[in-house]
Amino acid sequence: MRLRHKPWAKEYMEAQEHVFIQHPDQLKGKWETEFGNDHPLFIEVGSGKGQFILGMANQHPDVNFIAIELFESVAVSIVQKLVESPMPNVRVLTVDAKHLTDYFEAGEVDRVYLNFSDPWPKTRHAKRRLTYKTFLATYEAILPKAGEIHFKTDNRGLFEYSLQSMSQYGMFFTDISLDLHVSEPEDNIRTEYEERFSALGQPIYRMEAVFRPKN
Repeated sequence: MRLRHKPWAKEYMEAQEHVFIQHPDQLKGKWETEFGNDHPLFIEVGSGKGQFILGMANQHPDVNFIAIELFESVAVSIVQKLVESPMPNVRVLTVDAKHLTDYFEAGEVDRVYLNFSDPWPKTRHAKRRLTYKTFLATYEAILPKAGEIHFKTDNRGLFEYSLQSMSQYGMFFTDISLDLHVSEPEDNIRTEYEERFSALGQPIYRMEAVFRPKN
């Protein structure tokens, strides 16, 4: 999908400082202060236009959520929705997932969501996949012991790769679905891509993976 550039996005988001965090490095270890509570903190890496994370935030008001999206022209859609319908338990960051340890202390994040990530199908681009071992190490560094990753995709190749990558890293799986919508859980929040691909009859793959505590 071609990304439509929105030159006004940066200025607009910076004016919404109650939602968009311009300097997240200054909040490392202090996210409880930012939200004003000690609720669990869940992040979504690659939030797109925000349908999933906003749905989750509405469903779970007792959890704090951070939407992480690299591109301002995409993230601005989340910010606009939060301006129109405020949710005190959501913040938005435009940062690179490679640098999450710059913004979160060890154990500060309780769960990571990866939804419909770019599959980067060419072998030479494997290091860019969000389930490559270096990304897994980054998530592990900010999650507590036995921290969880919840993952959804329509791409079978990426799903199989992720199962292998996580298994080789030493993670184990608490839930795997090869066609999520066959018996869709009532509390499943669909992403924009999920609705699109499901309408085309494509299966949605999902897993929950847990890091093994290190001695």
